[in-house]
Amino acid sequence: MEHFKVLEFDLPTALLKELIALFAQMKSAPLSRSHAAELPEGQGVYQLYHREKLVYVGKTDVDTGLRNRILRHCEKVSSRLGLQPQDVSFKAIRIYVFTAMDLETGLINHYKKLEDGLKWNHSGFGSNDPGRKRDHSTLKDNHFDALYPIDLDLKTQLDPLRGSSAASALIQLKENLPYTIRFQTSSKRSKRPHQHLLDTPIQIPEEPSTVRSILARVSQALGREWQVTALPGYVIIYNESRDYDHGSIL
Repeated sequence: MEHFKVLEFDLPTALLKELIALFAQMKSAPLSRSHAAELPEGQGVYQLYHREKLVYVGKTDVDTGLRNRILRHCEKVSSRLGLQPQDVSFKAIRIYVFTAMDLETGLINHYKKLEDGLKWNHSGFGSNDPGRKRDHSTLKDNHFDALYPIDLDLKTQLDPLRGSSAASALIQLKENLPYTIRFQTSSKRSKRPHQHLLDTPIQIPEEPSTVRSILARVSQALGREWQVTALPGYVIIYNESRDYDHGSIL
């Protein structure tokens, strides 16, 4: 039929090629708060470089946005031992037309073929709280948390006006820090802190203090039946007495 034709256009492959070509033309910027703040909100894809080597490829949707995602990575990098923020840079591309195509997987499959490519993908870098069941997991040597454990000597400011309980201190740490602070709740499905955390008073420091010193106050106030454990990637506070192969008790 001359009046009817079919066009089968491979949109995912075409868009992937465009992205790879555009990334190759771009220069990376330091992974800093100021550079991240310049980004627009919106969906897109991005790359992270460590000492000029591509180590991570990611994507973000409209709800999170490029700016928030890059800021989150900036905070994470700045809270790790053995990792200098000035050694990390990024590139980002906003994509206005974003369908259900799995661009992240396509980019990962392309770049992982490079020598030493994408060391941080599938290493735990982009992970959230792994959950209670993973607390005893043994980390591989190349896991991000094993290579760059959390810095407990970061300084943070707590607000004494929000309360003077162990729960208040831990909630504020959870809100302020770029790594996870997980504490025991009243039940498995509840987000409410355990009653002992709510009932235990501590002196909230009025000046900026290190995470380590605040957790030491919490640990001392809670008593011997409670344990504050620093794992490579996060901190847990539970009514327990356990040894963790890759953790230290504070």
